[in-house]
Amino acid sequence: MTTSTTAKTPRALPRDARRILVVDDEPRMVHMIRMNLEADGFQVIDAPNGLKALDSVRTQLPDLVLLDVMMPDLDGFETLRMLREFSSIPVIILTAKGDEDDRVRGLELGADDYVAKPFSPRELVSRVRAVLRRIDAPSASDRALLKIDNHLSVDFNRRAVIVNGEFIKLRPTEFRLLYHLIENAGWTVTHEQLLAKVWGYEYRDETHYVRLYINYLRQKIEEDPAHPKYILTERGVGYRFVDFKHDGQPIPSP
Repeated sequence: MTTSTTAKTPRALPRDARRILVVDDEPRMVHMIRMNLEADGFQVIDAPNGLKALDSVRTQLPDLVLLDVMMPDLDGFETLRMLREFSSIPVIILTAKGDEDDRVRGLELGADDYVAKPFSPRELVSRVRAVLRRIDAPSASDRALLKIDNHLSVDFNRRAVIVNGEFIKLRPTEFRLLYHLIENAGWTVTHEQLLAKVWGYEYRDETHYVRLYINYLRQKIEEDPAHPKYILTERGVGYRFVDFKHDGQPIPSP
């Protein structure tokens, strides 16, 4: 599929440049992505198929993976499923434009974002930076353990929840979403506000992200996800975390 090939002039990379793994079986696509990411200060490594990508994640320790969905043998979805068995590295999937099923499937398998082909270099770099920005958000320092009730506590330092005594790790996006809901406990937070706070202003129209990650959180923290008591839906508007602040315990800054 044709994608914009306008490329910037590469520049010398700093020694601490973030490393991006590009997984695609089309050399021209890899070259275009490499040229534009390197021009914006990223280091790029590549893999032509899913198996080599899995090996590269283990041995070359990239900071983010750009993963094409349509590859022979081991496709992007199966590669992502196998990757999530041992790594929480951020992943952006590359999908065909207009293929909503692929986008939703990728997000459900643990992708952090998607970019639809054909895409512009500017959009790709913007998405990469946005995902890395979310991953780099600092942890909380004060009052890191917040008890909601006897069933649920939130460990802000370890970005995890404790449900009935069981420690459950949250993915970075799940953590940021839960933080902003808890920070506004008792108040409705709109879809647009959550998208701007958690994903970035450029995602303001991507409301399906919020619905999908709310579902992830409910599966992890609710006793009955079909009848939630913590994360409540305000139909057509957004979501509200149950008001527990009458105990006077402040929310730590993330």
